[in-house]
Amino acid sequence: MTSGVRQVVLERPFDDQKPGTSGLRKSSRQFETSHYLESFLEAILRVLPGVDGGTLVVGGDGRYGNRQAIQVIVRMAAAHGVGRLITTTGGILSTPAASHLIRRHQAIGGIILSASHNPGGPEGDFGVKVNGANGGPAPESVTDAIYACTLGLDGYRIQDADPIPLDQPGRHRVGSLEVEVIDGVEDYVALMQGLFDFDRIGALLRGNFPMAFDAMHAVTGPYASRLFEGLLGAPAGTVRNGIPLEDFGGGHPDPNLTYAHELAALLLDGDAYRFGAACDGDGDRNMILGAGCFVNPSDSLAVLTANATLAPGYADGLSGVARSMPTSAAADVVARELGIACFETPTGWKFFGNLLDAGRITLCGEESFGTGSNHIREKDGLWAVLFWLQILACRQCSVAEVMTEHWARFGRHYYSRHDYEAIASSAAAELYSRVKTMLPSLKGERFAGRAIATCDDFSYTDPVDGSTSAGQGLRILLDDGSRVVLRLSGTGTQGATLRVYLESYVHPGGALTLDPQKALGDLIQATDQLAEIHRRTGMARPTVIT
Repeated sequence: MTSGVRQVVLERPFDDQKPGTSGLRKSSRQFETSHYLESFLEAILRVLPGVDGGTLVVGGDGRYGNRQAIQVIVRMAAAHGVGRLITTTGGILSTPAASHLIRRHQAIGGIILSASHNPGGPEGDFGVKVNGANGGPAPESVTDAIYACTLGLDGYRIQDADPIPLDQPGRHRVGSLEVEVIDGVEDYVALMQGLFDFDRIGALLRGNFPMAFDAMHAVTGPYASRLFEGLLGAPAGTVRNGIPLEDFGGGHPDPNLTYAHELAALLLDGDAYRFGAACDGDGDRNMILGAGCFVNPSDSLAVLTANATLAPGYADGLSGVARSMPTSAAADVVARELGIACFETPTGWKFFGNLLDAGRITLCGEESFGTGSNHIREKDGLWAVLFWLQILACRQCSVAEVMTEHWARFGRHYYSRHDYEAIASSAAAELYSRVKTMLPSLKGERFAGRAIATCDDFSYTDPVDGSTSAGQGLRILLDDGSRVVLRLSGTGTQGATLRVYLESYVHPGGALTLDPQKALGDLIQATDQLAEIHRRTGMARPTVIT
């Protein structure tokens, strides 16, 4: 064994380290359990291809435990023969920036320390996510192998070494491992400059176009400050809550109307700003607002698809677009008119990876406030904000005008997601199982004044590698194109979250200006009656409505 490397014995393996769609998420306290973090890291380093002599990218969203975990990863990477480890000043690295670094440095992959939009701090959550050599989330074959490895671990290897300094760029050596601390913002900013017209966007932001960006005391603060207030010349104070904090300032770093309510009030209730945006804990999600106008994430993907050629990086057009199954079909309508392919995938960004790598799509997005493109293999919050600014700079109109013109051309998909959070796991499982059992008998039945055309538990066959993913969500498809989808989420750490997705399409020329909750009222009521949500969960209304 290499000098200075210790073998730490585990009395028994952990049996609860199965990764979800975005890695392993647990409470911060759970990760502080002796050997818990090390066990999962050991499995990663045993399973990830190319570890011996390879390059590994490491960083996180700055939440509680981030710095300490990086030091552990450095010492364990050294013990496992990793050749080079790239991390960032302060350990601050957004998920999209990490994807870019993996691709730029031809790394074997990355370890991203984040629980995304979950709260942080000692009483909050922590997470460890593995990305592959293409820069995207590790496929299920890898995460399944990591979980299987954790179940049989009897110990882990770690190098004895002092902590490396993280507060400024530099090179260090830990055993045979070369550690490079770099400016985590610089490479990402350069990537954005190659995709968008910064001169044109800068002219917009320096003119009569007040903008508010809420970094939610999370990872995008340093990136947004350099982009908006630095390179693009927006006034000081444009970036709010721009300093990353271990507990995100006590807030919930989820960019939606519930948790970013202060920003929403500025745009929806006031008249001081023309544009507003926010990103989540690790920087991959985004919320877009205009004066008096909230942009549904499903609509956002459709608008970016329809206006893609306004951005220099997409001036030659799109090869295709993809959306997750729960996302509305708004992008499908645009794709048909543009004559490009449109794919419907399960939830989870890794399902877009094969399509992107094969050149089948250029843009992709999820209703959960995530959009992205082939520039990396993750969703990218600041990229989406810059794309919207590019559109507004070119079209010289408001966000509301963009949406009104879009619906007049393509029709409107009234859409909403209702999240019922922290339900007792047993109650959630029983509710979901009951609806699933009912599906075969529902076809032809009346539902919210329509007929049920078909219903199923969504299954996806990857058109690139032929792999199949079943059990991806319960769908009730109605004869007028409306639909309801039910899913149990794997991203929470307390109980279960039931997500209900509701969608109703109105053609151009129809009623395009209704409040979505009113437009979907009959579907909301019928879904509660069918699934018995109120009766079985005790919740009279959703925790979050988006």
